[in-house]
Amino acid sequence: MGTYRVAMLPGDGIGGDVLAAARRVLDAVGFKADYQYGDIGWEFWKAEGNPLPDRTVKLLKSTDVCLFGAITSKPKEEAAAELSPTLQGKGYSYASPIVGLRQLFDLHTNLRPCKAYPGNPLNLRDDIDLVVFRENTEGLYAGVEWHPIPDSVRQALRVHPKMKRFDDVSNEDMAISLRLITRKGCQRILRSAFEHAQAYNYKTVTVVEKANVIRETSGLMIREARKMAAEYPGIELWETNIDAMCMWLVKNPQNYGVLVATNLFGDIISDLAAQLVGGLGFAAAGNIGDEYAVFEPTHGSAPKYTGMNKVNPIATIQAARLMLDYLGEREKAAQMERAIARVVVEGKARTYDMGGTTTTTGMADAVIAALK
Repeated sequence: MGTYRVAMLPGDGIGGDVLAAARRVLDAVGFKADYQYGDIGWEFWKAEGNPLPDRTVKLLKSTDVCLFGAITSKPKEEAAAELSPTLQGKGYSYASPIVGLRQLFDLHTNLRPCKAYPGNPLNLRDDIDLVVFRENTEGLYAGVEWHPIPDSVRQALRVHPKMKRFDDVSNEDMAISLRLITRKGCQRILRSAFEHAQAYNYKTVTVVEKANVIRETSGLMIREARKMAAEYPGIELWETNIDAMCMWLVKNPQNYGVLVATNLFGDIISDLAAQLVGGLGFAAAGNIGDEYAVFEPTHGSAPKYTGMNKVNPIATIQAARLMLDYLGEREKAAQMERAIARVVVEGKARTYDMGGTTTTTGMADAVIAALK
């Protein structure tokens, strides 16, 4: 294919540093793109009351794919306090722009590869090759929440017998977040997981829920998984609870292949799995929908390291590699992965998180050299 249009959203803190490193590697592997830079993050929340400006949404709609850096995100009260004085008290409410992107573009599948590269001193062990599929738009992250509780919601909930023991709690003293899961949402993430397992020869798909307690929502996910597993006779379906999964990932991570979960549980196990293979300096994610996709490192904005040329860019380079896979540039993606693996096993370039002194640009230099 010719030149792609790629939206670049550096965001906050170290986002610009790691995105610049990834772009250099993309250039070195011969990827041709028209990069369009956009605004996202904390500075735009403070100045405009919107961390995801409309102009950025318009920009993304004109591109093929997006590569995203990092954002700063803070709780409701802190966010409100940091608004520009001219915007204070005008009803602005902070919401995560990356969650907003996922919902606005219906990026229903969050793909998180967690693969150990031999030679990484941070690996729990060298034979880990997991992929986490996390539902990306529903569950507790759907944003259906109340505090205080409106009377209409309170009255509607009175029909449920479990609510009786909260009768003496005032609306002001109660907060509700709705775990909203649909059959379609379950089917889409499960299909993505099974298709990936089949395409890349993983023998198992493990669905991670808590159906013994959260019976209705987790129960729906489990039932849909069992139905879908019948379509993939060569793949074994395993079922486990989120708490047990955390234990087994630490004990026997090499036993697992594809893991699939609803939004919050997928968020938890993907960070846990990332630490098994080097931590957030190595963890990338794809947010993939039917029409668009956003690729990102999964670490935060690390503001204390802004401009210090210190942090590990491998997670963002991996995000760029996932982007190439998505675009069908499989050979270039494979070249990037081989280069990353070579740099890690040789051990000459190591950033501070790996116990070394290599800079952000220095690590990009090492990956570029390994491409040649």
